[in-house]
Amino acid sequence: MQMMKESKTTSTPIPVSKKGSVPSVPQLEVFKNQNAILRNPLPFHHENFEKLGHTFMVKLGAGYKIIFTRDSETIKYILQKNHKNYQKSPLQTKDLGKYIGQGLLTSNGEHWRKHRRMVQPAFHKKKLVGLLDAMWSAVQDEIERIDASTVQNVLPLMGDVAFQVVARALFSAEDIRERMQKLQRITVLNQKMLIREMRRPYLKWWFQLDGSIKRHLELSKDAQNILNEIVEERLASGEEKDDLLDMLLQAKYEDGTAMPRKQLLDELLILFTAGHETTANALSFTLYLLAKHPEMQEEVYQETQKADFENGDQMQNLSLLIFTQQCIEEAMRLYPPVYVIDRVSIKDDIVDERKIKKRTTWLLSMYELHRSAHWDNPDEFRPERFAADVKKNHSDYYYPFGAGPRMCVGNNFAMYEMIMAVGGIVKKFKLTTDMDEVVLDPLVSLRPKEVVLRFSER
Repeated sequence: MQMMKESKTTSTPIPVSKKGSVPSVPQLEVFKNQNAILRNPLPFHHENFEKLGHTFMVKLGAGYKIIFTRDSETIKYILQKNHKNYQKSPLQTKDLGKYIGQGLLTSNGEHWRKHRRMVQPAFHKKKLVGLLDAMWSAVQDEIERIDASTVQNVLPLMGDVAFQVVARALFSAEDIRERMQKLQRITVLNQKMLIREMRRPYLKWWFQLDGSIKRHLELSKDAQNILNEIVEERLASGEEKDDLLDMLLQAKYEDGTAMPRKQLLDELLILFTAGHETTANALSFTLYLLAKHPEMQEEVYQETQKADFENGDQMQNLSLLIFTQQCIEEAMRLYPPVYVIDRVSIKDDIVDERKIKKRTTWLLSMYELHRSAHWDNPDEFRPERFAADVKKNHSDYYYPFGAGPRMCVGNNFAMYEMIMAVGGIVKKFKLTTDMDEVVLDPLVSLRPKEVVLRFSER
């Protein structure tokens, strides 16, 4: 499998960590590479990992520093072993939070714990069983919309699939496509603005001065208004749909009170944003890889002959698509939707025998870890890595949904949706592509610039 030319990885032995001070990248080097970093920071990360080791520091001026790591022990320590000392950094709680609200993805401490307890039951496997028919209905409708007569970019198609699945699961609605498309447009525009702020923090003063941030905050208000309309329509109808919106409306704090409307809208916007963006990207990468590997696509196709999503037990159908799931898991190894995870230390700590001061920001590179020498031939697409008898061997090097207490609450939802979508598409179409490689477009999540495929009816 070929990947983007700028950041070709190797399977060379992992260098021994250097103890003592963390090697750093001078601010001047960051400034010289600012345009390339804005377009895609992954080659810059990879170059410095190869040059400086598994952990390095980037200096961004005014005393602001970020430590990058791809070291598996450090990542496990921060996300799991000593997670209480590490919380989401202002990159998410402040910068991202101002656009999508203060919910599970963008909050810390007691606020996060309280709302995690409220939201998590809605994503329990037993609850999701009741949503599987609606999920398949949305997937099937979008598959029927695929035009097999042309070569096309599948990224917007997969965006539509993920959008409609979230819409049906959250809102039990089939008539909100126009509003969902507007919400999608706002999400993409605000992501691009956020990335400009994150990768050029020294220009935040200018973004404030020229009105860019103000304009995008207005777009966020428009997104909240769209969701509020949908909530008002549900309350006015008096209907109970037993969907995710109902579960959130009925959720109660420990004192018996319901979630305030503003908080409900924040959680809905975050579930919507996280629930479609990462899934659409993962689906696009998976289809690309299957198009590049026809023998594996054929194995998926043969497997889908055993499943009948139009009839029967949906959970049973999902359990039959074992190799299909392995292909998705391997695609998320090569192209992790959450390609970096941010954390900031609450107290001073010792990490990899280095003294680290409190309030240090960390960026944990899932992209680099997933392509490290912990894996045999890491750049190759090998779904067999995730066969039941071997996948446990990779648990310390594979975090497609994060890890620890802040692991993605919707991981099962996303996996069910992706298995249905990949299985349904391959069952109906043969996929081919003329693309030699996929060009990456890392925003808040890792996405491809485009994935151009040919769909041929089987």
